[in-house]
Amino acid sequence: MRELIIAFGLFLFIEGLLYAIFPAKMKSMLKKLELINDSQLRSAGLIFALIGFIIIYFIKS
Repeated sequence: MRELIIAFGLFLFIEGLLYAIFPAKMKSMLKKLELINDSQLRSAGLIFALIGFIIIYFIKS
């Protein structure tokens, strides 16, 4: 559970840095997300989740 909280904190830290350093770029990128259809976004999310799981699995092994 401790590692999950650390991972969430790291996510928030990186996300916050991106918004602090590149606010205009982040707003532009979020607007472009509306142009991507749901199935493509869902597929990309699943691929990134799988990659993250594989990375965690190999680091913890």
